[in-house]
Amino acid sequence: MEITGDLDALHARIGGWRRGGARIGFVPTMGNLHAGHHALVRCARGDADRVVASIFVNPTQFGPDEDFARYPRTPDADAAGLAAAGCGLLWAPSVDTMYPLGVAAATLVRVPGITDILDGAHRPGHFDGVCTVVARLLLQVQPDVAAFGRKDYQQLAVIRAMVRDLAFPVALLAVDTVREDDGLAMSSRNQYLDANARARAPALHRALQAMRDAVRSGEDPAAAGDAARDTLQAAGFAVDYAEVRTSDLRMPDDRDAALVALVAARLGTTRLIDNLAFDRGG
Repeated sequence: MEITGDLDALHARIGGWRRGGARIGFVPTMGNLHAGHHALVRCARGDADRVVASIFVNPTQFGPDEDFARYPRTPDADAAGLAAAGCGLLWAPSVDTMYPLGVAAATLVRVPGITDILDGAHRPGHFDGVCTVVARLLLQVQPDVAAFGRKDYQQLAVIRAMVRDLAFPVALLAVDTVREDDGLAMSSRNQYLDANARARAPALHRALQAMRDAVRSGEDPAAAGDAARDTLQAAGFAVDYAEVRTSDLRMPDDRDAALVALVAARLGTTRLIDNLAFDRGG
């Protein structure tokens, strides 16, 4: 696997692959990779001849009180894992390469509406940063396909909206959440949990399952979310939201069958998110 932080070198390598007829897959990441990221690479590799992965800890998607400075950087382990998963090129740009005019003067990309709810309501500006960096990465790599995880359900929905609206010539691949044996969704932030918090963290997934089961049994989706919030708070979580939405993140009514339970909550200083898509009828 090659590694570069030089934009001309990135374009030269991808251009060579394209001239040889290769289909290009792409996996954007912020590093500190785990099995969930490796699954994205394998998925992209199944739909492309060559896979490019990026590692860039994006400053524009972190709020002023969030963990940009302490976000874990593990470049050597990340490179080894990507190579083993089938990645052919690691794109590792600097902040100056990604934002040549500087972060403060950067052109921003915003998707209205869907970014104002759920995580967007609790992390103002977060999705503006996500859209801005993903748009830049897609323009830099110009892949045929790009893989994103379903764990970040709202993020995937936002990126789909951006890609559709701006007519990016890329197909998006949605990859199922990879979980630990006890149900906890894999996340780079899980390592922030101490032993006590880690033992309690799987309650998040159980709350999603309870929301699904309650709605399937006929309970009102809003009531199912309220019950999940109460359960998580009793278990020591500080809950940002626990809601059932439609698959496109609208508030559901009785006619909606494709639903998703979503939750975001903190254990101590660690914020965890998860979701569970389901059909109302089972």
